[in-house]
Amino acid sequence: MDSPTPEDPHGADRAGEDVLRDFEVAEVGDVTGRTLLHLPCGTGLGTLSWARRGAAHVVGLDPSEQAVETARALAADLGLTQDRAAFVAADVYDAAEAVPDRAYDVVHTGGGALRRLPDVERWAETAAALVAPGGFLYLVEPHPLADALDDETGSRIVHDYFVREHFVRDPWTDTGPDADPDTDPDPDPDSGGERAHPVGEVVTALARAGLRIDFLHEHDVSPVPRYGVLQRHEDGCYRFPADRPRVPLTYSVKASRPA
Repeated sequence: MDSPTPEDPHGADRAGEDVLRDFEVAEVGDVTGRTLLHLPCGTGLGTLSWARRGAAHVVGLDPSEQAVETARALAADLGLTQDRAAFVAADVYDAAEAVPDRAYDVVHTGGGALRRLPDVERWAETAAALVAPGGFLYLVEPHPLADALDDETGSRIVHDYFVREHFVRDPWTDTGPDADPDTDPDPDPDSGGERAHPVGEVVTALARAGLRIDFLHEHDVSPVPRYGVLQRHEDGCYRFPADRPRVPLTYSVKASRPA
């Protein structure tokens, strides 16, 4: 999950930075010797973080040609050849035809990606098809409940949780893990822009695609200060103040394919 900064949005000197959050590392587990597909990968910092953690072969896919070129340059700075880290420019829906292998031990996806995709079932079928027997898909997304809250304090429900119309981008997709305002394209105009997909819709789509849901976790952390009241902690994540009620800001899903 890439986290570009204003000072250095995608500079080569960040090639060795580990941008994975603690709960992601704990939930995915040891990737030593495993193959991993990251879609979309943004500028590749998250993908390369998994490579540095021991993944035998990582592949990143992103619809932005510029982001992919940046990712390739970062991999070269780390001395990683294509047999260790490869990057492909393609639409997420076309991933099965675009990536070099047909099955991966881990398919890591999310980071706001679903907000740009109008067809969750098609996404789930595509991603599930790339999970090897005995492997799993790991998804991290902004929690759609957060889209129903007011932008100032995140304390009042002011929008419809089940809304299907497009909405204005929020800080996650403007400056969040897989977004880079210099490289990421605008949402597909035919899709109606970005939208929230209820958690139930996403989990059901993965189950229908043939994966077994191992867990659904909700987290009180955000990678960006989505609301002004959020406070940054030592782990780099933002949380509500301790003296106020919390709501989930992020959720994660692990869905496996039986061996």
